[in-house]
Amino acid sequence: MNFALKESARAGLIGGVVSAVVAFLIAYYFAPFPLTLVDNSIGNGMSGFFSGLVSGFIGVFIVLKKQAS
Repeated sequence: MNFALKESARAGLIGGVVSAVVAFLIAYYFAPFPLTLVDNSIGNGMSGFFSGLVSGFIGVFIVLKKQAS
């Protein structure tokens, strides 16, 4: 049980850092300085979606790597 807790904390930390970086990059390059509230909402939705997607894939890959070894 201790191993599972340790690995889930590690995967969560890595996923959180990657999510922050992806959200920053999307906000900086693809949705900079929104002119309207709708543009701001679309930019926030895009960054949240893609950062969650990348974070989820990283978590799955970490689990699959640990199961394979």
